[in-house]
Amino acid sequence: MRRGRLRKRIKVLAADKGYNSKQKRADLRKRGIRPQIPKRVWKTKKNRGRPIKISVPRFQQERCFAWYQRKYHRLVVRWERQKVYFDAFIDLATIHIWINKILLVG
Repeated sequence: MRRGRLRKRIKVLAADKGYNSKQKRADLRKRGIRPQIPKRVWKTKKNRGRPIKISVPRFQQERCFAWYQRKYHRLVVRWERQKVYFDAFIDLATIHIWINKILLVG
């Protein structure tokens, strides 16, 4: 007769991504243990699916940001805590820039 407490058989083994390999998973399955190990995410894999289309060229974005930086410092620093107020100031600044451009050109 054996002494001591009875041994419990592990049914599921949880581990982190570092232990993810086919060999370790196969060894655990041979012993009747279900591996619960997340798969590793490789950074070198390219994103599959449609490519992301940039609607506005980078130059136009940078130019617009430079206009905001020149006269509208509160937009660059982003003092507003709520998105609604920030969007309102961007609308006002954009309208102001458009009016100045129209008056100077026309």
